[in-house]
Amino acid sequence: MRASPITPTIDLDADGVQHGHLRLPYSRDDSAWGSVMIPITVAKNGDGPTALLTGANHGDEYEGPLALVELAATIQASDITGRVIIVPFMNMPAFAAGTRTSPIDGGNLNRAFPARPDGSVTEKIADYFQRYLLPMADIVLDFHSGGKTLDFLPYAASHLLEDKEQEARCCAARDAFNAPFSMQMLEIDSAGMYDDAAERMGKTFVSTELGGGGTSSVQSVEIARKGVRNLLIHAGIMLGEMQSAPTRHLSQTDDACFHFSPTEGMVEFTLSLGDPVEQGQLLARVWPTQQTGQPPLEIHAQMGGLLAVRHVPGLIQLGDCLAVLAQENTK
Repeated sequence: MRASPITPTIDLDADGVQHGHLRLPYSRDDSAWGSVMIPITVAKNGDGPTALLTGANHGDEYEGPLALVELAATIQASDITGRVIIVPFMNMPAFAAGTRTSPIDGGNLNRAFPARPDGSVTEKIADYFQRYLLPMADIVLDFHSGGKTLDFLPYAASHLLEDKEQEARCCAARDAFNAPFSMQMLEIDSAGMYDDAAERMGKTFVSTELGGGGTSSVQSVEIARKGVRNLLIHAGIMLGEMQSAPTRHLSQTDDACFHFSPTEGMVEFTLSLGDPVEQGQLLARVWPTQQTGQPPLEIHAQMGGLLAVRHVPGLIQLGDCLAVLAQENTK
């Protein structure tokens, strides 16, 4: 396969702290020889594990970028043993536009893996991570939240994996992150995900969902900042003591946790995030908006658990995800 068109402006293997860019040539109407410039910071101190930390895989999610720009601005090589690669705005075109997907090609970076070096801008970014950055990493943290359309309980997440030793590593790293909730997550659409690309390489992989609504909160940013530091200490890369608080363990066992709207209309939720739910309980009403005097369509829970994810906008379309439930593990 041909080499990536992306080139780093810094030496990813040099000791010390370096700030630079991943430069991707991009010819466009206003700049024939333009570039997409993706900021990157690398901190390295001798031999040791490598952590790859990413935010804005989707461009309208902010806890990860906020935690990572602060880390990039404050990290010292003397604080670590090994290497930390920080990419706060993984999908820089989407982040700059404040959108989930790239305004250049409409690409969803988190559905583009393994991609190719001669594809679209989004595919070229995915290919560079697939073939150059992921192979360097021992542990990978990819920050997510709900963007503009979903809101989540704040959790760190890992997946069920065929390799149980790898699964145990991922679970331990997830719990070390120490979000208020730890989730054994079932993906709604896993094809082409960054998660899957990292896990197929045997990496220790942790993801998050730390809120949503297209913004962040004091609490969600603090969770992200504490979590990334805890994870680096857990990996043996950063010195210090982990900060620990109680965390509740959740799991998603099957597709019954996902609830999709069977119609369009205006949403009225009857429960708040984190509320307990019984099977058959009313989750939400979807009111018709084309005619008054009509009753709403009621959405009932397909399983018991608690409300872990909810749709944010007041209007919903046919087929949109309305709510996701999870079950609490009380062992």
